[in-house]
Amino acid sequence: MPASVIIADDQELVRDGIKYLVEIEAGLEVIHEVSNGNVLAKVLEQKKPDLLILDLALPELGGVKSMDELSEKFPKVKILILTMLDSEDQVMGALEYGAAGYVLKGSSKSEILKAIQAILNGKKYFSGDISGILISNYLRKKTAPSQEKEEEPGQLAFLTKREKETLNMILKGKGNNEIGEALKISRRTAETHRFNLMKKLQVSNLAELTQKAGELDLI
Repeated sequence: MPASVIIADDQELVRDGIKYLVEIEAGLEVIHEVSNGNVLAKVLEQKKPDLLILDLALPELGGVKSMDELSEKFPKVKILILTMLDSEDQVMGALEYGAAGYVLKGSSKSEILKAIQAILNGKKYFSGDISGILISNYLRKKTAPSQEKEEEPGQLAFLTKREKETLNMILKGKGNNEIGEALKISRRTAETHRFNLMKKLQVSNLAELTQKAGELDLI
């Protein structure tokens, strides 16, 4: 059964082009199209796609900050940002809030297809221009004077806000029920955040997580 995809873009011509790529070139199934951000959460709840292809400029979406809510409510939905917005704040914000990939609309057809396949295979994907922004951001932080130890690239860099909050509470000895109550999320969502952050930090139990946190100067 092919992976299911929802396309969220306000331009019909763009949606048609993406749909062609997704269905004809990639062999996936577009199960819904969204042209306005105020119905996106409802559609995701009803359709439960494997992948959301999202333009951050979607009307009524609320910009990059909406990613936090989407990632929290739908942790199993992988999100590929396909947009014209290329400011560093937009890019870093989208990654902070859980986007699995970020590709500019000017990218080639083959690159968009690579992004889709990579994300569905559990990987991250960034187009060339976006990779340049990530590198510049990392180098600037690395050379900036700071008393704090830098986060290791590839580990803390892609923890979402909720995952970082969950990590902090785990290190304080809190269980999933307590984490859920404190963050006002369900126990199941707390479990998902715990699983995701342990996977990203490449640890398999609490002892390893505590050790890794110590290595990264988080304790």
